[in-house]
Amino acid sequence: MTDPIADMLTRIRNASMRGHSQVAVPASKLKLAIAQVMKDEGFIEDVELTDDRPQPFLRIVLKYIGGKRERKPLIAGLQRVSKPGCRVYVGRREIPRVLGGMGISVLSTSKGVVSDRHARRMGLGGEVVCYIW
Repeated sequence: MTDPIADMLTRIRNASMRGHSQVAVPASKLKLAIAQVMKDEGFIEDVELTDDRPQPFLRIVLKYIGGKRERKPLIAGLQRVSKPGCRVYVGRREIPRVLGGMGISVLSTSKGVVSDRHARRMGLGGEVVCYIW
């Protein structure tokens, strides 16, 4: 697999469109950090690291709005920005806003993986990993 982050985002997108309550993703430190940012920003309910062998998994519990019959996924879209073949870096003044502030961009900075709002507060730029709205 050449882009495991894109695979994780695709699994989350597919599971939310089908109405699944949770999705399992092969674990890595970067994927765990991205999922934690999604949880902190309110896009997913919970993330849990399983202790399976030989490959641990991330169990991501998805969040929905509405009643049982009219359930709609809270995540409307996920887009991978920086790819292995074309990395995208931004300075602290160039951090993109997603849908005028309705979504978030996830950045990998020198202080860890953070949301765009947190990066602006800390005055940091970095690699734009993905957009979530």
